[in-house]
Amino acid sequence: MNLGLLGAAVVMGIAAVGSAFGIGFAGQAAIGAWKRCYMNNKKAPFILTVFAGAPLTQTIYGFLLMNSLKTKAFENPENGLLYLGIGIFSGLAMCFSAIFQGKAGAAGSDALGETGKGFANYIMVVGLCETVALFAMAFSFGV
Repeated sequence: MNLGLLGAAVVMGIAAVGSAFGIGFAGQAAIGAWKRCYMNNKKAPFILTVFAGAPLTQTIYGFLLMNSLKTKAFENPENGLLYLGIGIFSGLAMCFSAIFQGKAGAAGSDALGETGKGFANYIMVVGLCETVALFAMAFSFGV
């Protein structure tokens, strides 16, 4: 059972690390875009916070999967190694999804801050990165 509970903790931790990196990347770009707007006496688009905050959802997915794995670990302690594996690999999928979502959000922040156009296009790419984490979570629920 201890391995299963470790898997539950690991999925949350790894997903949260990815969120932190992704938010850091996108947040730095949003701040840079706002600075350029202020320097050019342009209106700074508040919508850039969407790009900066998008990677936070992977932490939520990690939390949801953590609760599911915790329950499964108590119900089926003999499958602890399976739940540990699910926690590690699902956590990594969410982690990398968040990191690259942050990088996509950084590019979107830069482009939107400079041109003021294209938000729908940029957010679609950010959403595609999100899909990886959603798939990892949803498919892991089925085990």
